[in-house]
Amino acid sequence: DEQPWHFVIIDQHDLLEKISELHPYAKMLKDTPTAVLVCGDQHAPKYKDFWIQDCSAASQNMLLAAHDLGLGAVWIGVYPVEKMIQELRELLNIPAHVTPFSIIAMGYPAEEKSGRIRYDPSRIHSNFW
Repeated sequence: DEQPWHFVIIDQHDLLEKISELHPYAKMLKDTPTAVLVCGDQHAPKYKDFWIQDCSAASQNMLLAAHDLGLGAVWIGVYPVEKMIQELRELLNIPAHVTPFSIIAMGYPAEEKSGRIRYDPSRIHSNFW
């Protein structure tokens, strides 16, 4: 239960716009009021090799919490693309031992979209493959 994550709340429009220009799949940041950069702390030594799972769970939990609050949210991947990691470190003054992992863009949705059913029973295996 080491919780090796750090969160950078980004609500300055100029920063959101700069990040949208750095990341090819982050164009929506130009129109969102806030985003959360989820980062993994490499100095969290107890479960060092599990920071990716921990930051993934934190990112997913943010998506679920945002949905519960009536917000729209999108997970934008950063890790393991080294170029994006370095650009975000420089832009946001993130220390070298902290790795940008994901960006969660949040805001009130401009439109309602129905969910897609993506259930595929061929991916479910009972006891054995």
